[in-house]
Amino acid sequence: MPEVILYIRKFCGFCSAAKSLLKSKGVKFKEFDGTFDVKIKQEMVQKSNGGKTFPQIFIGGKHIGGCDELHALDRSGKLDPMLK
Repeated sequence: MPEVILYIRKFCGFCSAAKSLLKSKGVKFKEFDGTFDVKIKQEMVQKSNGGKTFPQIFIGGKHIGGCDELHALDRSGKLDPMLK
């Protein structure tokens, strides 16, 4: 299974929804909390080519976007193959 990384912040409904979807699929992921950590937020923006909203999600080193993009991949049937 490829490494899954989420850049999140506390009290973020989109972050919770993305984590919930991944957990429902049994996916283990690493979280980096950028709520109060400027360095983590800067790292997220750099790695995502300017993505400033939370969450920013990476699967196997590839930036897939945020919660909406994650759910769109799932609806289209493309997420499960990415996670294998």
